[in-house]
Amino acid sequence: MLKVALLNIKGEKVKDIELNESIFGIEPNDTVIYNAVVLARASFRQGTAKVKTRSEVRGGGRKPWRQKKTGNARQGSIRAPQWRGGGIVFGPAPRSFSKKMNKKERKLALKSALSYKVSDKELIVVDNLAITSSKTKDMIEVLNNLKIDKPALVVVKELTDNLILGTRNLADIKAITAEEVNTYDVLAYDYLLIAEDAIQVLEEVLA
Repeated sequence: MLKVALLNIKGEKVKDIELNESIFGIEPNDTVIYNAVVLARASFRQGTAKVKTRSEVRGGGRKPWRQKKTGNARQGSIRAPQWRGGGIVFGPAPRSFSKKMNKKERKLALKSALSYKVSDKELIVVDNLAITSSKTKDMIEVLNNLKIDKPALVVVKELTDNLILGTRNLADIKAITAEEVNTYDVLAYDYLLIAEDAIQVLEEVLA
């Protein structure tokens, strides 16, 4: 049985809650986590780098000089690769860097990342994150109450305007919904601050 403390936004313990051990208490699979991170980082790449080959560079349709008896090396076009302003050989072309990962592996990677957060005591569960103010200083006060002094991923069931406005000026804080939780974000932030109702959503999705 896996239990963690349920806190309020003042940092006070309300009770203990049970977590699903098949999601938050598994033996992490480092290989699958690595593959998930590689996939996420690859998806950030645009793959739009492009150069022109000799057939795409403007001009160069006429042979620059006759083939023989000029004393120069034979040339067919001033847009050949060896000429200044010529085409590029083996240069980059638009491509997709996306990778594939099946559904079971994606779930296993996320479960492994969540299990690491629990084992490293970096999972903080609160009963409610519906803050009544949109001021950044009030969100900072909440984080201080919860003793969060490092980058944190905030997960709620539904994003509110106050939460969005309160966190958007904090460079080390990212607020997302439970449906948006992914392996890369969980690992990228030191703390995982999650609302109790968001845990229920995660357990339903990953069960």
